Amino acid sequence: MGLRLYNTMGREMQDFVPITPGHVGFYGCGPTVYNYAHIGNLRAYVFLDILDRTLTYLGFTKTHVMNITDIGHLSGDSDAGEDKMLKTAQEKHESVMEVADFYTEAFFRDIDRLNIKRPDVVCKATEHVQDMIELIKKIEANGHTYMAGGNLYYDVSTYPDYGKLANLSLDDQKAGARVDIDSNKRNPYDFVLWFTKSKFENQALTWDSPWGRGYPGWHIECSAMSMKYLGGHFDIHTGGIDHIPIHHTNEIAQSEGATGEKWVNYWLHNEFLVIAKDKNAAESGDGAKMSKSAGNFLTLQSLIDKGYDALDYRYFLLGAQYRSQVFFSWDAMDSAKNARKALVKRAAQILEAANGKAAEPGTLQEKSREYTEAFKAALENDLSTPQALSQLQAAIKDNSLRPEETLALMRNMDSVLGLKLEDEAESLNKEKSTSLDVNAHEGDPDAAEIDKLVAERTAAKKAKDFAKADKIRNDLTSRGILLTDTPQGPVWKRL
Repeated sequence: MGLRLYNTMGREMQDFVPITPGHVGFYGCGPTVYNYAHIGNLRAYVFLDILDRTLTYLGFTKTHVMNITDIGHLSGDSDAGEDKMLKTAQEKHESVMEVADFYTEAFFRDIDRLNIKRPDVVCKATEHVQDMIELIKKIEANGHTYMAGGNLYYDVSTYPDYGKLANLSLDDQKAGARVDIDSNKRNPYDFVLWFTKSKFENQALTWDSPWGRGYPGWHIECSAMSMKYLGGHFDIHTGGIDHIPIHHTNEIAQSEGATGEKWVNYWLHNEFLVIAKDKNAAESGDGAKMSKSAGNFLTLQSLIDKGYDALDYRYFLLGAQYRSQVFFSWDAMDSAKNARKALVKRAAQILEAANGKAAEPGTLQEKSREYTEAFKAALENDLSTPQALSQLQAAIKDNSLRPEETLALMRNMDSVLGLKLEDEAESLNKEKSTSLDVNAHEGDPDAAEIDKLVAERTAAKKAKDFAKADKIRNDLTSRGILLTDTPQGPVWKRL
């Protein structure tokens, strides 16, 4: 079938055709590091991870770029509100960069716990200000800007396609369409490219520029950094649906205003995580978007503190397609925890039965190939993780397959789903083996002697003295001791 994606630009499913055959360049909006990421934020990065892993699974090479916004991001996307970075720094009595470094580390700690692959390129805004200045110069040279009140603005009236991503029509909008209108703006949709006159005294981070000493607007950051690493025309740009009407709309205007050409081919947006009191509230749609400003956000650590594993949350998110709203509740988390636990338990049984050896691809029977094709088709259908997860669950429970085949399927599918099933299964089997070792030998008067012989056999095998190893095993068998080799090492019990 080939990969098909829902393109927000045009609001339709489209066949994915990369600009460079076999290679994909994509950019995902990263965090503004003024606070901990909440679990709603983290949904976007699980989605990005599935996209990244799927592209690799389907045979593409890729360049995945993500920004870190460590320059002041106003709480209102349309140049309004407080400077989030500065506000947190003042509250914590720290420098802006100390705040940024602390929350950047916290963000990547969460990313790692969720088993999200690091992007190929992570770029900090503070390290790319000169790139932003150079891009703004191009925009200015093409006649898209004006100075007012000491700041440089993008004039949206000079860009006829403004609003095409969000289906906005400037002719239909009134001057009061956006709150907190800047009196310097000719149009309420105009936005700042470079601030020299800040509404905040003693702005923490400023740079010299052709327009005066100041700092860049938020929107220009993503354009400049994505174009630096991916070029002026690339394949995919992602983000949350809240970015569509302003941030991504402004990014398109300024990027295409600079180059005069199409900027991005495919726009992918994930839906919100909505918090609900319980399962009934979630099913009835009675919930609210999780956000820091609303004060109803939960961090990944808060889930862990309540006894959940980070991978329980990843499993929970995989149960919904990225374009669907997800209703979070503790009941839903309990269900995800139990379902993942059952999946790991089954994986542990398979790993043990297969003795850790997966079947080679060429030896898989027809039914295994059918599972693989169905899994691939689910991913190609706009990254449908619910369908993909259901194929994993069906395959891992199918007793008609040889354990080696099931293990091969599990490894193949989990390379995209990222649930670390084999690692988790190994840990479970090790715990089980340790428990059996401790309990099975209690009170056995010969346990110490037998343990010593088992250790001698293991040493003999490592030394390739197989005759000695076989003799020890045969002697133990003659004494009624069953010795079993497992992936975690040999275990014994009396017959």
